[in-house]
Amino acid sequence: MANTRKVIITSAVTGAIHTPTMSPHLPVTADEIAEAAIGAAEAGASIVHMHARDPEDGRPSQDPAHFEPILQKLKANTDAIINITTGGSPHMSVEERMRPVIEFAPELASLNMGSMNFGLYPMLDRFKDFEHEWEREGLENSRDLVFKNTFADIQKILEIGNKNDTRFEFECYDISHLNNLAHFQARGLARGPLFVQSVFGLLGGIGAHPEDLMHMRRTADRLFGESYEWSILGAGKNQMPLATIGAAMGSHVRVGLEDSLWIGPGQLAVSNAEQVTRARTILEALNFEVATPDEAREMLALKGRANVNF
Repeated sequence: MANTRKVIITSAVTGAIHTPTMSPHLPVTADEIAEAAIGAAEAGASIVHMHARDPEDGRPSQDPAHFEPILQKLKANTDAIINITTGGSPHMSVEERMRPVIEFAPELASLNMGSMNFGLYPMLDRFKDFEHEWEREGLENSRDLVFKNTFADIQKILEIGNKNDTRFEFECYDISHLNNLAHFQARGLARGPLFVQSVFGLLGGIGAHPEDLMHMRRTADRLFGESYEWSILGAGKNQMPLATIGAAMGSHVRVGLEDSLWIGPGQLAVSNAEQVTRARTILEALNFEVATPDEAREMLALKGRANVNF
């Protein structure tokens, strides 16, 4: 059908929220992360969102040396858009978080649009025994943690991206983050078309009720009009329900083991590809088509895979 809407699926392969003890399916080594991303792309993800881990203990890492083998393998085996994090972990300094994007100048990078409380400690109620002590410490320390993303931090990351023609997935965990993005758009630093990733269900950000999603949508429409592409990220059990509601309202979708370990009630997802396949099934049932990487590049006005530093 000529007028069928194209929907971008992002797969967030691994990240800072979940730890290796929480799921045996969470990729940790460079080869595991690369293979998980390739599988997600083959299942239909237009974009793969990349974090790296220290292979010794699975700790989140922003060391470019941990990213390089992943990026090289992905570029050789898929044409999916590679989106590198500038979020890293809330426990890292902004300077540390920026290192991979400075080094590799990707087509796309994530950018958190405001400081916030970032409460992961409720997961201690579910998980009691950890393979590595850093896992318990990270969750416990989130009781007294501010994920720092000041206006100066955001401006610095935007300036680096603009210099390298890297565009951003603007991660907005609350309504204030949309207003922050509008501020940087008005200053000419956040350049359109904006790719707005609305994040729901993390403690410290907006909730995961459908009314929260609709409030985000109304606010983004008022602030950005026709100059943005909208995507939905639901944390944990909210992943597929909110993706479905968002898609029906005109959004793209993000799934992946960074944001949710689950494929059903009490059922761990065995791969990122499994979650992408589920999202694709939902989208096609709604009579949407999944965007190819090149279609997503056109929608987001990206510089192309030949113009990166890896």
